[in-house]
This record gives sequence, C-alpha cells and structure tokens, in this order.
Amino acid sequence: MADVPEVLTRSDPPPRIIQEFVPGRQVTLAHLIANPDDQLYPKVGLEASQGSIGVITITPGEAAIIAADVATKASGITLGFVDRFSGAVVIQGTYGDVESALRDVVATMQATLHFTPAPITKT
Repeated sequence: MADVPEVLTRSDPPPRIIQEFVPGRQVTLAHLIANPDDQLYPKVGLEASQGSIGVITITPGEAAIIAADVATKASGITLGFVDRFSGAVVIQGTYGDVESALRDVVATMQATLHFTPAPITKT
C-alpha cells in the first residue's frame, strides 16, 4: 500500500457537515436607482433606457413571487427579473411607478405576511 495516499487508508469516519437553516421573513433590501447609467441595463439583463430600476431581496426566496405580483399590481412597472431561489426581484419603470411598487411591496409584506421591513433606499 505504499502507493496509496494516507488519506485513503485511514479508518477515521468521514467529517460531518452540519447545515442549519434559520427561517426568517424579511425584506432585506428595497432600493430605487433613479437614473441609471445606460451601461447598467444590459449588465442586469434589462432593456436599455427604460427608466428607473428597483431592486428587492426577500427571505425566504419563494416570497419573491408574491413581491413581484404586488409590484405589478401597484403600478405600471415592468418585471425585469424574479428569482424564487435567491429572493431577488428587479423591476423597472418611471421613477414614480418604481417608488410606488417598492412602497407597496414593503408595506404588503409587512402588514399581510408579517415580514420585517427594510427601509427604501435611493441612489
């Protein structure tokens, strides 16, 4: 067994990996990009020059579906991206529509689903 690495010949039990998932209900980010540079749109998969961009992240990720539904019903925004695994939602539209959608998403998630809200930030 001289050619077999020591790691393969040990009789130690394999290391155990313990993963813990702590469920939470939280809007972790609600951000409005008022006047994005044209370079940003294609980098995030959006059509160029389509107004303001809103970014929302939510835990658990499946709630992104609910957030996207609330956002589309709140104003005339367009959905750019919804990921139920990461909890990311990207919306776009006029400044007023994106702001209104962000406000409604945060308020609905807090009041209806008892999520911890995030402040709406802007750049």
